[in-house]
Amino acid sequence: MTKKTGLVFFPAFDYAISPTHPEREERLLYTQDQVFEEGLLDFDNIKEFKPGVATVEDIQRVHFCVPGIDEIVHASHLIAVGGCITAADKVMTKEVDNAFALVRPCGHHSYRVVHGSRGFCTLNMEAIMVEYIRHKYGVKKIAIVDTDCHHGDGSQDIFWHDPNTLFISMHQDGRTLYPGSGFADELGGPNAFGTTINLPMPPDTCEEGFLYVLDEIVMPILDEFKPDLIINSAGQDNHYSDPITNMKFTARGYAVLNQRLAPDLAVLEGGYSIETALPYINTGIILAMAGMDFSHIKEPDYDAESQKQPANITAYLEKLKDATFHHWNNRHELREQVYPEQEFHKRSMDVYYDTDGIRENINETVRSCPDCGGTVVIDSRCNDTRNHILAVQIPRYACAPCRSYGEEQYANAPAGRYTQVFLQDKDKDIYLSK
Repeated sequence: MTKKTGLVFFPAFDYAISPTHPEREERLLYTQDQVFEEGLLDFDNIKEFKPGVATVEDIQRVHFCVPGIDEIVHASHLIAVGGCITAADKVMTKEVDNAFALVRPCGHHSYRVVHGSRGFCTLNMEAIMVEYIRHKYGVKKIAIVDTDCHHGDGSQDIFWHDPNTLFISMHQDGRTLYPGSGFADELGGPNAFGTTINLPMPPDTCEEGFLYVLDEIVMPILDEFKPDLIINSAGQDNHYSDPITNMKFTARGYAVLNQRLAPDLAVLEGGYSIETALPYINTGIILAMAGMDFSHIKEPDYDAESQKQPANITAYLEKLKDATFHHWNNRHELREQVYPEQEFHKRSMDVYYDTDGIRENINETVRSCPDCGGTVVIDSRCNDTRNHILAVQIPRYACAPCRSYGEEQYANAPAGRYTQVFLQDKDKDIYLSK
């Protein structure tokens, strides 16, 4: 059955980390050429839309930018995020059935606090889009399935305490690839335990392995969670020809994955095989989302022999399935073991901004709450000691005690201890700083 599919292209001609960096405009130019060559825009059910520009308010629903948005955000970031918001609007107003934002630069390594760029990312596009959708359209339960080869550690951080967002990341094992995280026992905060699901796969996992994980793990959990909206954080660097990863997924596999996942929205993330993979992958995803035949999609160098699944990888993925469902089916009991009954829980993280050479130390406190995601208080200091901030986040759907606690923490922040103090109130759509 064909569907109305929206496309938003933004190659960001004026943005590159360096002229030869893998995250550059050519990532989308070859895809655009392929889309035109295939004549996809000649079909009545596939329509292109121009990206909008994200506002300061859009960003502030998710991020605490230090020292401010103007200092670290490029115009291209605003348009890339704006393209995602445009895609969301077209889906939510039912102008199209689904939409694919083919935009750059990417964003899923961006945490709540942003001191600069890391993993080629500055603003978390999917997170900003999610909060925009909730603010404007009132959608509550949302699932994000991240198929980038690198663990979506920024998205995980942003939704760690959100019980209404199911975040699933399918990625190469963090012991073998940046950012070195995304293990099966990373399951979420005390008020959202179990809604973070990590599926680390061994290097050289083939199409068979990816689709096994999708069919046997991802889809059953989605069926049980019953999201109102599904977003594919559509990284494409799991491809066998990608120069900076070690997986063996195929263009056809990506198309099948999107056919079965049936996302309402897809957002381009990584993928750096600019000529030999991205045009074929993106064309396959578009055709799959539009409900059209993609059987002819095949890379020029495709080799069926290389796609035979090694027995040891199959065995590993079967164990991963068992471990994942042990965590999922017993999440309420396991939560009591991981997070003993107490009023507040703390965690500390050291975050390295590999793009900008910044080291950040985060100390986070969340209020335990059975009624909402809990107010979060973040103490963040980077190696430039001039930037030491306190950020208070009152969650969407906040209960009265969590709201009161958050307002008190902002009002009573010690004078002179921090360079900046922020308050982000998701329900009231308020962002304050002092």
